[in-house]
Amino acid sequence: MTKYIRYPYVLFSRLFPIAYFYLMKWSQLAVLLLPLSFCAQTTQQLTDAMAVQLAEKPLHCINREYPNKTAHIINNAGEATLSPKELHPSFYGCFDWHSSVHGHWMLVRLLKTRPHLAIAAEIEKLLQDSFSPGKLQTEADYFTIYPLTNTFERTYGWAWLLKLDQELMTWDDPRARQWHKNLNPLTDKILASWRTYLPKQTYPNRTGVHPNTAFAMVFALDWARAAGDKDFEKQLIDKAKYFYLENTKAPAYLEPDGSDFFSPSLEIADLMRRVLPQKEFVKWLDRFYDRHSLLNIRKIPVVSDLADFQTVHLVGLSFSRAWCMKGIARELPKSHPLKKDFNEAADAFLQNAFPLLFQGNYGGDHWLASFAVYALEESN
Repeated sequence: MTKYIRYPYVLFSRLFPIAYFYLMKWSQLAVLLLPLSFCAQTTQQLTDAMAVQLAEKPLHCINREYPNKTAHIINNAGEATLSPKELHPSFYGCFDWHSSVHGHWMLVRLLKTRPHLAIAAEIEKLLQDSFSPGKLQTEADYFTIYPLTNTFERTYGWAWLLKLDQELMTWDDPRARQWHKNLNPLTDKILASWRTYLPKQTYPNRTGVHPNTAFAMVFALDWARAAGDKDFEKQLIDKAKYFYLENTKAPAYLEPDGSDFFSPSLEIADLMRRVLPQKEFVKWLDRFYDRHSLLNIRKIPVVSDLADFQTVHLVGLSFSRAWCMKGIARELPKSHPLKKDFNEAADAFLQNAFPLLFQGNYGGDHWLASFAVYALEESN
């Protein structure tokens, strides 16, 4: 009953599910159909107050062990009793390993860019504990000690680990240099796994959830360029072209699936803008989307139940669509019609998604703040 008092929409959705569905549908449609000038004037900005609110999410879950989805393949009876914290002493919280990793990325990003935040000391203390050498060495050893770990967190968790490493690598601060050094053994394991896997990956995963190939390659390519790893960069570029260069008329009119937090088509476009020179990218993009698909990916996702751990993924879809559209728009010439359209659609997605961040439960709380911060960083 407490949650009904705190979140009356939950009670309404239980008592009148059909009415609630259409109320959500029409209210979100109304946001989509707002005058474009309004959307352009209300671009979300990451204020200090908002940063503190968002930071509270990972601060409260990074050391929360349960509920937990370990994704560990149990090889024998002895392993069956291992707790999440025993398996992953640094990244055991926030429901699953990858969410903990990108929760750490978010806190690093905020401490790096906003060191004056009132909770900066609390963030630093938590990171200092998570990034201790012994804990991170155990995280790295996980990929050696246990059989069948070559598929663990492939490739979503791998991508976020490289994003975390990139954030530390590019921060000129003594704390970051030490944390980056401590993270190196785990980063090296992830890189070795990726270098081994890429040549054998015959087909990309075009899903809207964790295994999405294009999303992971975006973060991997960004890391390779920041690290100056030319061999890995070339490997990623060659594979991206192999997977996507000849793609035309993407069936984005079928998006999304019911638990998507990525747009499969936009993730591909977000990757290819990094791979191709501008003129080639524009030609590629014009072949990749038709009008039907472009109209569809601008629609605001209908999130019928914020308390459902899968349905709440659709809130993340608004954030990831926003960061993809903003990034793509930056690469387009001023005369291209999608430059304005994608910027305006991205603003509408952000306006829609932010109020939902604080209305659900742990299903969204353990990961959505990271998506929100990344979307805002990429959108401004």
